[in-house]
Amino acid sequence: MEPVIEPFSIAILPEAIDDLRARLRATRWPQGVTNSGGIPLSEMRPLVEYWLHEFDWKRHEEELNRFPHYRATIDGLRVHFIHARCGRAGAPPLLLLHGWPGSFVEMLEVIPRLAASFHVVVPSLPGYGFSDPATAPGMSNARIAEMMADLMSQLGYERFAVQGGDWGAGIATWLGLKFPARIAAIHLNYIPGSYAPFVEGEMAPEKAFLRDRNEWIDQSYAYGRIQGTRPLTLGYAMSDSPAGLAAWIVEKFREWADPASQIPIDWLLMNVTLYWVTNSIASSMRLYLESSRTPLRLAQGQRVEVPCAVARFPYELPSPPRSWVERGYNVVRWTEMPRGGHFAAMEAPELLAGDVTEFLNGIWRGRGGTDD
Repeated sequence: MEPVIEPFSIAILPEAIDDLRARLRATRWPQGVTNSGGIPLSEMRPLVEYWLHEFDWKRHEEELNRFPHYRATIDGLRVHFIHARCGRAGAPPLLLLHGWPGSFVEMLEVIPRLAASFHVVVPSLPGYGFSDPATAPGMSNARIAEMMADLMSQLGYERFAVQGGDWGAGIATWLGLKFPARIAAIHLNYIPGSYAPFVEGEMAPEKAFLRDRNEWIDQSYAYGRIQGTRPLTLGYAMSDSPAGLAAWIVEKFREWADPASQIPIDWLLMNVTLYWVTNSIASSMRLYLESSRTPLRLAQGQRVEVPCAVARFPYELPSPPRSWVERGYNVVRWTEMPRGGHFAAMEAPELLAGDVTEFLNGIWRGRGGTDD
């Protein structure tokens, strides 16, 4: 059977938005100490009021539909993606991967910048947004890498580059491990949390990072522990309360972004609304549970040999030193960015797109895209 790729248009029913607003009006707020132990009530009340009275989903839906959306069927699941083709003859393909709690909405500012040089493919990961959720266990980062390779084959791209942050970085890494002959290059703005290279002997240069990482896990990784063990239980609450969903997601944008980044509230709420109207929060969080079974722990002699570039943004924490990354990746370019955090595509799209373009232009022209 020939692959089926169909155009897709976002069309959320008005009744769904009416239901969202009714739930927002009926929000029951927590009592007691409400200024610590999570996102403060003083921040959540005005956010919900804005979402209820000023945020215009219909207008943003029209903006989103200006991009070329499609859905492909892979292993019985419909996978949503944007396919922004470059007008330049012979342009190479680039797969651009988001993470959690983001979506393709993160990429809207970098897509036109990158599409000036590349055919850009931006999927919604399975279980996110307009991509179908898995109905059986096993949809891990490693499995999604196989599906992304399938998607690129359906589009006629047998050899391509890949860029990713958060889960996108882990999936990009699995693509490099599983399909090294097909991946021309990997660009990362995050090093996967489960990444652990084989280590033999002294680790002096990395000891400080490992200590800082353990402290960060103790203080800030509660969300990952629960999503990796009880995503369904948490999903009941998140799927029923839009205010609760917004608190869970917006807190991460507040904590992980550069404090100087000016992410518009409408962009945050576009992302949160996407999770709400597609009822995808539980299926998105399940990726933590499934991927705990496929960690990126490299055995002796195992490396990602595909040429790799790392753009390190200063507020991406915890951030490993180059020596730790080079134990498992073929790092040919390393860029210390002047600003930005975890949501690089949204916080500093011009910096990210510029670094990706310079690196990949060097790779495709045979110069390696190495450090200056």
